[in-house]
Amino acid sequence: MDLKGKNIIYIGGFGGIGQKCLEAFLKKQVKHLVICDLHINTDVLKTLESSYTDSCLTYIPIDITKRQSIVEAFKLAATKLDSTIDVVVNGCGLMDDRYIDLTIDINLTGVIHSTLIALDYMDKSKGGRGGLIVNISSVAGLEPSGMFAIYSAAKCGLTAFTRALANPLYFAHTGVSLVTMCPGFTDTALLSSIRGKETLTDYAGPMAQRFAFVKKQSAEVCAVNMIDILTKAKNGSVWMLDLGKVKEMEFTVLWKPAMNE
Repeated sequence: MDLKGKNIIYIGGFGGIGQKCLEAFLKKQVKHLVICDLHINTDVLKTLESSYTDSCLTYIPIDITKRQSIVEAFKLAATKLDSTIDVVVNGCGLMDDRYIDLTIDINLTGVIHSTLIALDYMDKSKGGRGGLIVNISSVAGLEPSGMFAIYSAAKCGLTAFTRALANPLYFAHTGVSLVTMCPGFTDTALLSSIRGKETLTDYAGPMAQRFAFVKKQSAEVCAVNMIDILTKAKNGSVWMLDLGKVKEMEFTVLWKPAMNE
C-alpha cells in the first residue's frame, strides 16, 4: 500500500515504538494521522505538528480495556476522517504478569474489539473502501517466554486471531488486509525494570539475570522497518522485526479437519 495521502489511526501511539511509528508514517506524507491513547503527550504532539505541517494530526482519548471507549473513539475518528479509514494500527502493550486480567485486556481482548470495530468502518461490503489493519504482537507471540507466560499467552492469541481473521473468504468480502508485526526486544519502557513483573517471581531470578544481556534494537529502527513493511505486506502475513532485520514468518500446517465424502 502506498501510504501517501492515506488516513491512519494509531492506537497506543504515545508508547515507545508508537511514537517512532507516528513519525515514520508522517514521513510517508499521510493525509491525516489520528493518535489514540489513554493520555495525551502534548510535547510529542506539538513537535509532530510543527515538523510535519502537510499532514493533519488529531488526538482522541481511548481506554483499550473498555469496549465502549473503543466504540466512541472510532466514531469520533470516522467523523474526523469523513468516514474514510485506510489503515488502523493496534499498538497498545503491557508486559507485567502481576496483573493477569489487565495484561489480557490490553494485549488481546482490547485489540480484538478494536479490530472488529475497525472492520465495521472499513468493510467494502458495508460502504467502506477496504484497507489495512496492523496488529502489533511480539516475538513472544511466536516463541513463548517462560519469564512472561501471561504476556506470551496474550500475544500468541493475538497472532492467531489476526492470522485467522485474514482468511481469504473474509478478505473477498471486506477488502481489508490483516497483518501481524512481531517486534523483538526493543529499547523502550516496556522492557525497563522487569524484575518482579515475571509470572513466577520466586523462581525467575536466573532468567532475569540473563535477560540483562539480551541485545535490543532501537525503537526508531523497529518503527522504520515496520512502516516500510506495510508498503508490501500481503493479507495474513506475519513479520518478525528483530535487531534491525525483517523476516516474513512461515507457519507449518499442523492440523486439518477430516471431511466426510
